[in-house]
Order: sequence, then C-alpha cells, then structure tokens
Amino acid sequence: MKIEHYSFGNITIDGKGYTSDVIIYPDRVYSSWWRKEGHNLQIEDLTDVVKAPPDILVIGTGASGVMKVPKETVAHLESKGIKVYAVRTGEAVDLFNKLQSKTSGGGKTGSVIAALHLTC
Repeated sequence: MKIEHYSFGNITIDGKGYTSDVIIYPDRVYSSWWRKEGHNLQIEDLTDVVKAPPDILVIGTGASGVMKVPKETVAHLESKGIKVYAVRTGEAVDLFNKLQSKTSGGGKTGSVIAALHLTC
C-alpha cells in the first residue's frame, strides 16, 4: 500500500481517494474508522490492529495534531510488541511510505499499519 497524496480531509491510497479517517493494513484499507472518544485515541479503537498485529503502528494525529494518544494506549500497544509512532498526519504519511518502501524492498522493517486522522 502506498499513500499517494494527503491533504486536510483527503487521502489517496493506491489510486483510491478517501475522505474519512482510515486504517491502512498491508492488504486493505478500512475507511470507516471512528473512535469512541473522537479526538482521544483509546485502546478499544485499535482492537483490530492489535489482532493483526503489526510490528509498527504509525498514528496520524491530524493535520494540526488535535487527536491525543494517551500514554496508556501507547503502553498497551508496546506491551503487545508493537512499535508506535504518533505524529501529525502529514508526517505520518511520509513515515508510513518510507517504512513501507523498506518492507517491500526487502529491508528489515516488519509489517506496518497506519491509523490516520485526516482532519484537525
């Protein structure tokens, strides 16, 4: 999966456009991602991610970084062996693509999932 374009409220992944928050798995895009508390990411918001589980989770906190990722959420993910990067969505897009290229290019990076808040 490659993110081709991101701007506030819009993202293009492998040629398809989305206008709602997404979770990008290695083989699919979940395009109806909602969080229990909107701008506060909870463990239960990532249940399917934890079941996957990736080696790395890139979290996009929004164009301005409004979505908060509590320490408890990060600690829970890390306790499951998942490395977490939580950054503004523009930076998350760049990081995801960089990590994906290492994965597909035969590098040592493991599986990568991105959970991206597209607005605020």
